[in-house]
Amino acid sequence: MSQSKLLPFEQPLEQLRGKIEEVKRVSQAADLDMSDEVASLEQKLAQLEQSIYDDLPVWDRVQIARHAERPTTLDYISHICEEFIELHGDRSYADDAAIIGGIGTIDGVAYTIIGHQRGRNTKENIKRNFGMPHPEGYRKALRLMKQAEKFNRPILCLIDTKGAYPGKAAEERGQSEAIARNLVEMAGLTVPVVSIVIGEGGSGGALALGVANVVYMLENATYSVISPEGAASILWKDASLAQKAAEAMQITAPHLLKLAVIDEIIPEVLGGAHKDMTQQATILKGYVTDVFATLQQLSPDELVTHRYEKFKKIGHFLEE
Repeated sequence: MSQSKLLPFEQPLEQLRGKIEEVKRVSQAADLDMSDEVASLEQKLAQLEQSIYDDLPVWDRVQIARHAERPTTLDYISHICEEFIELHGDRSYADDAAIIGGIGTIDGVAYTIIGHQRGRNTKENIKRNFGMPHPEGYRKALRLMKQAEKFNRPILCLIDTKGAYPGKAAEERGQSEAIARNLVEMAGLTVPVVSIVIGEGGSGGALALGVANVVYMLENATYSVISPEGAASILWKDASLAQKAAEAMQITAPHLLKLAVIDEIIPEVLGGAHKDMTQQATILKGYVTDVFATLQQLSPDELVTHRYEKFKKIGHFLEE
């Protein structure tokens, strides 16, 4: 597992790991056999890890979804694809680096893969606009989807954005129209479409890549109409109440599975996807190949109907 930046709720684990290392150092320095003590502490560590990660509160999952080292779209592409050719531009205005897309092969099968892309550091985040697309990003995504439909390629979308960029220039270039256009066009695509929320799925910026036959979420991802901070600012005029808002909004994978917003939860490695990117990519790849093998059996008309029926079932209501 990688040594990643610790989140607040992980501090007890780090303290116990420190104690284990200290016992090992003392044992080595004094030439003492303390293997029983080390084994006991390691067992205690394993139990503590299991108890912490097995039933994470909503806010802890939000923190994992936002982790700076969480795998991005390009990370997954590099691990699950044998080859990937990135395609650029919307053929109208510009290329938006906040959305990447292209053609990749997985086990020899060609897919169109599209996803939000954020940066790892300040320089990358400026280039990627912190993973918040402009309208040209969504138009690029749609161009690639229509190309996939033309050549009968299945489409895989990876969702990871706080939301579409809300700036003046984006609105002037038709941000809302670009997102709405994607929703309409994706609903009618005649090739299989699968979307996976791999990190944060924020508002229309996420939904513009989310109208799919099957929608998955990673275990510690989030998917919501607004950020917890934004909801808290609107509801209680206080962004510091984000934790309270997150709990009320039901934005985690278990909540959304119950509401049929998503179809299945993809499990994460213990502690979150950032702990072992290679293993997490292997898990994700298994889900991708299995679901597309099933969807490829449907005709174009059946795929459109399947997508329509999926979204028709979302949510719960009571009839008087």
